[in-house]
Amino acid sequence: MSDKIKILIVEDEIMIAEDIAMRLEDMGYEVADKIDNVDEAVEWLEQNQTDILLVDISLQGDKTGLDLAAIINERFHLPFVFLSSLANNTTVEKARQVQPAAYLLKPFNDRQVKVSVDMALHNFYGKKKTQEPETVSEPESLPQDVVLRMPQCLFLKKHTCYHKVPFTEILWLEAESNYTLIHTKGETYTYSLVLKSFEEKLPSETFVRVHRSFIVNISNITGIDGNTLLFGKNHVPVAKSVRDDLFNKLNII
Repeated sequence: MSDKIKILIVEDEIMIAEDIAMRLEDMGYEVADKIDNVDEAVEWLEQNQTDILLVDISLQGDKTGLDLAAIINERFHLPFVFLSSLANNTTVEKARQVQPAAYLLKPFNDRQVKVSVDMALHNFYGKKKTQEPETVSEPESLPQDVVLRMPQCLFLKKHTCYHKVPFTEILWLEAESNYTLIHTKGETYTYSLVLKSFEEKLPSETFVRVHRSFIVNISNITGIDGNTLLFGKNHVPVAKSVRDDLFNKLNII
């Protein structure tokens, strides 16, 4: 699985689609594909996976981006950002009814594109679930230490954009003062959030608090040495108060 967030662009103006794609790739996102009509977009979604869509309200053919949005909500349950050069009350009201995660007005700049994607991910996967499309014209940046959960992975900030970190890639989390270090098979992420914030977002059947400063992914434990868990050459301590329960969970005799 790529750690980049995949974005499907549904836009019938080729130059605009290419421009958006280049902007997104420069920001570190992966452009899944570029499609110009609803039927092909639905067919693509039936056979492929994406994390989020950018959808122009006006598209080729009889169906509009509004029609595609209704299908996404009913069948695919993915966040999408509406693109439009129209901001009149009628258009915004129609858009509101299909609940986009954000609304991006043309023409736009790099900052507006980036914040619209971040906002859409936050609105859809975060605690906040907006009922109104948020228009991105002169946006403010979202907090840098937002953690989002989607099925089977976390979205974590890496440099300037979110990256997907599958649960299976996480080894352990470590509290360090008011920071949390997320150790994965590939690298370590640092967040200025307390460990409890992550504990609430991780599946309890796999991630266990073994110490006041450590949460581990029990499926990635490679060995046990007394009151210490091994992750390859790395060691994580286990508090005596949880040792017996943990070992029972690991089926250790």
